[in-house]
Amino acid sequence: MELIQSPVELRARLVGAASVGFVPTMGFLHDGHARLIERASQENERVVVSVFVNPLQFGAGEDLSRYPRDLARDQEIAEQHGAHLLFHPQASVMYPEGFTSRIELGGPGEGWEGASRPGHFSGVATVVLKLLNLVSPTRAYFGEKDWQQLAVIRRVVRDFNLSVEIVGCPTVREPSGLALSSRNSYFTAEQRERAAILSRALRAAQNAYAKGERLSKRLLDTARMVLMSERELTLDYLALVDENLRPIEVISRPEGARLLIAACLFGVRLIDNMPLSENAHA
Repeated sequence: MELIQSPVELRARLVGAASVGFVPTMGFLHDGHARLIERASQENERVVVSVFVNPLQFGAGEDLSRYPRDLARDQEIAEQHGAHLLFHPQASVMYPEGFTSRIELGGPGEGWEGASRPGHFSGVATVVLKLLNLVSPTRAYFGEKDWQQLAVIRRVVRDFNLSVEIVGCPTVREPSGLALSSRNSYFTAEQRERAAILSRALRAAQNAYAKGERLSKRLLDTARMVLMSERELTLDYLALVDENLRPIEVISRPEGARLLIAACLFGVRLIDNMPLSENAHA
């Protein structure tokens, strides 16, 4: 596997490839990223993994400076799971002097993370559009853990007529149920176990739905009761939304219905989501 920093070199290495799979990341790879890379390697002739901690998607007071980084480890993991190229551009390459363009989002970028982190999805959409233009992949792979981000990226691809297939891949979880995230490295072992309360709360709402509850308020109250047992947790939002990320009041059908949560625990902001019904198709 080659480590490449130049967009010109990247394009040269991909000339003639019948298909290219692309896994964009901010590095500090974990098993969730590994699954994305494995799937990309199964479905494409060449696989590119990018590692770039994108400053545009971090707001004031967020963790840009302390975001975990370990390029050597990332190279090892990417190669083990089938990547051919690791693209690691410098910020000066992605955003050269005089760079002023940004994507402004409506639709799926509004509300939830968009409201809690102003400018975040603008930064995400801008860097993803640049990376897709640089790599020109056949398929690009994203985890469903960032459900709203996935919706934003699909909208950008549609709105800008990009010829790439966006592939969403299931969330990978620790045995406790905690969704894998590079930010989990901020926790102690005990804190990681306690952080699984987010997934337990969503499971409680799923179970209430399976037992016949159809009112969103009652389903979310069921989840809140679980969350109340963790005194260190500060809830940002908890929602039940449709496929367009709009709140649902009464569930007439489970297809597309999604539970979303964001909370701060031990100084770490976490997000998670689950389908309302595991048997329904989004």
